[in-house]
Amino acid sequence: MPELLFHGAAEEVTGSMHMIHFEGKWIALDCGLYHGRREIAEMKNRDFPVPPREIDAVILSHAHIDHSGKLPRLAKEGFEGTIYCTPATRDLCGIMLADSAHIQEEDVYYVNKRRKRKGLNPIEPLYNKEDALAAVSLMRSVSYGKLFEVTPGVLAAFQDAGHMLGSAGVQVNFAKRDGQAPSLYFSGDVGRPNKPILRDPKPFPACDTIICESTYGNRQNESAEKARESLIGIVKRTYDRGGKVIIPAFSVGRTQTIAYHLQEEIVAGNIPGYPVYIDSPLACNASEVFMMHPECYDDQAQMLKATSGQLLGPSCCTYVRDVKESKALHDKKGPFTIISASGMCEAGRIRHHIKNNVEDPKNAILIAGYQAGYTLGRRLAEGAKEINLFHEKYQVRAEVVQIHGFSAHADQQDLLTFLTPLADESRRVCLVHGEEDQRAVLATKLREAGFGEVVQATPDLRFRL
Repeated sequence: MPELLFHGAAEEVTGSMHMIHFEGKWIALDCGLYHGRREIAEMKNRDFPVPPREIDAVILSHAHIDHSGKLPRLAKEGFEGTIYCTPATRDLCGIMLADSAHIQEEDVYYVNKRRKRKGLNPIEPLYNKEDALAAVSLMRSVSYGKLFEVTPGVLAAFQDAGHMLGSAGVQVNFAKRDGQAPSLYFSGDVGRPNKPILRDPKPFPACDTIICESTYGNRQNESAEKARESLIGIVKRTYDRGGKVIIPAFSVGRTQTIAYHLQEEIVAGNIPGYPVYIDSPLACNASEVFMMHPECYDDQAQMLKATSGQLLGPSCCTYVRDVKESKALHDKKGPFTIISASGMCEAGRIRHHIKNNVEDPKNAILIAGYQAGYTLGRRLAEGAKEINLFHEKYQVRAEVVQIHGFSAHADQQDLLTFLTPLADESRRVCLVHGEEDQRAVLATKLREAGFGEVVQATPDLRFRL
């Protein structure tokens, strides 16, 4: 019988990786990078539950780095199997893994400078760009709903998860043994209904075992519609003042969602058609991938594409890759909008845009989502009157607004809507990808809904399906 082994994103959110053992073959569900304190991350990101050469295949749910970012390390250590994913996921991984490799190399460069001063030996990056290319070369794209054989006796199919472009849940069916044919569903990260651009997540199929994320298992998110209304409200107010709207946003997903809303309102004539600058090379590349995959769009996005000619195209967005072009925006008078990385204002070009605009009351800084503790984004969201940037102090005179409804993760009610109808048909639910306070509450709710076995997965937990 198939055996399940939990490894990453068990008792935590990042580093997603779970293992299936069947008929002597090992299959990985995701292979994600762990984000956290350097010492712990260094250890976890070099560790695998099974020697990479012994892993026969990877089924990748989506391209976010906490689900895909350890694939180059897997390839570097000898994995030669197939990585199955959707077409959009493969294209996004092509840019995101290369970007991750660049970060790994750059980070180690500065660490080694410090180590050299202390007389310590240099360390190697987790992986480099060649390793990232090697991982992408092992990817085989499979469309939603199409059955594929992963290893002998194991069939799988992707279904739309609505979380990000190309994201998928994975249904896995095993060949009949001893009169039984167990089945498994891995949710990946589950999106929210009515999220812009993408189709809604498909209902979960009835399976013996469900592995489900629990990121927001104890949280109710602001509605997507309310988030859109808040976005348009702050843009209108700022444009009326002749100011600039500065939006820190993650390069893949959040940037495209916000740009889509602005394009929609410009086309409808609800806001003036002032420029929207996408100022991040990775966001520019990711937006190109979004435009390459209209098969992932929902009906509303298809209509907007037909009306305006191209979703996220030049009729709405001006893409800024060159550093000189980015710097030129500092002297350009508003009104206009800048969307730039990083999403929590801890690195990248956004810090320069905040520095140059935060002291002008005509301007606005829109914090588009959760901000981790001790980040500049968190300080702004909590109402700081003064911030430090580039070793100088700046007074916060711009309007600062935080919007929570742009999250790409299903909240507690969404997850219960997907899971509750399966209480009588599924043997167990295993909760992963969630902190303890989120998983524990969701587990209680699921037991109350009638699930006989609810497992809060822990690292190295192993059992037969």
